[in-house]
Amino acid sequence: MLSLNFSKRVKCPWTQNEVEKIFKIIQKKLKANGELDVNVVREREIKDLNFRYRGKNKVTDTLSFAWQEDGVIKSKNLGQIYICYPQIARQAKQLKIKIKEEFARMLIHGFLHIIGYDHIEKKDAKKMFKIQEEIVCLYAGC
Repeated sequence: MLSLNFSKRVKCPWTQNEVEKIFKIIQKKLKANGELDVNVVREREIKDLNFRYRGKNKVTDTLSFAWQEDGVIKSKNLGQIYICYPQIARQAKQLKIKIKEEFARMLIHGFLHIIGYDHIEKKDAKKMFKIQEEIVCLYAGC
């Protein structure tokens, strides 16, 4: 079972209940268990985190930090996801899709990173994005 600690530090329509709906689909599809922190933040906070941990001095849509990576930390807490709601809203507008869909996509994307998926290599990207889009469709009704 996935349990969720949800925090939003920017005005947005997302609630813990809505985010939990997405995680119920993820849990069913991936059989994932543990605790997860999800933080919805402003541009400044995500830019600071992106610079501090990735050396990139720019706003990004999603950052994820896996606590159990490489088996170093033994905990039920899987990690933290940070989502920049203003950036998600901009991306949705650019892509001409609903903000709800893009938010879900970035939340799922961050979670897949936390449980070990990556998209550096083409074959890994294909696998990760396939799972990501399957879950988005289950949630958004594609």
